[in-house]
Amino acid sequence: MPLPDGFARRLLPILDDIVAVHGTPFHIYDARGIIETHRGMVRAFHGRPFRQYFAVKALPNPAVLSLLLDEGSGLDCASPVELELAEYVGAVGDDVVFTSNNTSLPEYDRALAAGALITFDDSSFFDKVGTLPSTVAFRVSPHGVSAGSPLMGDAAHTKFGVPADRIADAYREARRRGVTRFGLHGMMCANELDVDRAAAAAADVIELGARLAATTGIELDYINVGGGLGIPYRPEDKPFDFQAYADAVGAALRRCFPGREGPRILMECGRYVTGPHGVLVTRVINRSHKTREIVGVDASMSALMRPGFYGAYHHLTLPFATGRAHTRVDVVGALCENMDKFAIDRSLPDPREGDLAVIHDTGAHGHAMGFTYNGRLRPAELLLTDDGEVVEIRRAEGFADYLATARWPPRRVPVTASARPEHSPATREPR
Repeated sequence: MPLPDGFARRLLPILDDIVAVHGTPFHIYDARGIIETHRGMVRAFHGRPFRQYFAVKALPNPAVLSLLLDEGSGLDCASPVELELAEYVGAVGDDVVFTSNNTSLPEYDRALAAGALITFDDSSFFDKVGTLPSTVAFRVSPHGVSAGSPLMGDAAHTKFGVPADRIADAYREARRRGVTRFGLHGMMCANELDVDRAAAAAADVIELGARLAATTGIELDYINVGGGLGIPYRPEDKPFDFQAYADAVGAALRRCFPGREGPRILMECGRYVTGPHGVLVTRVINRSHKTREIVGVDASMSALMRPGFYGAYHHLTLPFATGRAHTRVDVVGALCENMDKFAIDRSLPDPREGDLAVIHDTGAHGHAMGFTYNGRLRPAELLLTDDGEVVEIRRAEGFADYLATARWPPRRVPVTASARPEHSPATREPR
């Protein structure tokens, strides 16, 4: 969607000055907008026990994570590196939720040592572990309203969670193993903008929690309704009404747990918190006509892969090209891949070489999904602070970063004949 008004008012008057000092391309995030969004989520629950855990995968930068921790947010991690990053910025104990899938035992041990709230994605993995955390939560597979989500996978094809018809047995087994505190997790949506649908999916998880409590005798300390709330990428999209969502979640809790406060509510939103508060700033470097009008910019898919990867729409503007006639163009990067396009057949003020272009809503799953194919390296990340200062929070990558993990000259791996697998190619007898 177009830049939030506050971000635009603070950024655009100084954008030329930033570019003059820093060059292009770069991502820049609005600290004020990120903080205000988190505070709005907390207010929406009217003092009900609630905590939002920011999904680290969306924007894994220490400066942004620290901002959110200072506001009382927790962090949602899904890998050992994300756990280490959370620890690096000062998140300890239940400041962290570890919600992973296809988890290895060493990864689990890392989360256990960190004191995180651990979500078990499947009961077979639960059976493997020796030491259990003080609180056990299982993730339920998509079901009910959420079962048809194309991004999460339907109940028959998803890789996530314990099937709803088997989850009671998982809690019984946990109690048999001595667990006395429990949570429930249900990640039901992905970039969902329909408030009624998102609220109904959350209610499905809350209703399941009430049934579990009744049939197994456990008491739930918390219900984690996941994240997956959407942002309006397209100008015609309506913003998600978080207050209406929070009211619906509260109503479901009162209905399912009458006469008492009920479990705490946790969430794991990433995109909703930071997505609208970031942009990718790039410059037009070429203009050509093939079978289509082509506008080449100095950012590539390595800086924002969502449009090329799965056709996601990101609004794109030329903030200093007002008054020009519009034309339809493809906006492309420089990767040797035809999918390296930020916009296809997009109507824009007639672009000229040297124009600055702003690609909107890159505050989540933008830089974080970057890569280094073709030697087109990831750009810098900047932060517009609450007091209007611009700070660099990640420098652009260079050649040394590109080769940082390369072994040159190669390093010998000390493999001996006795260490080879019995049926490796080196030892297999000819037929």
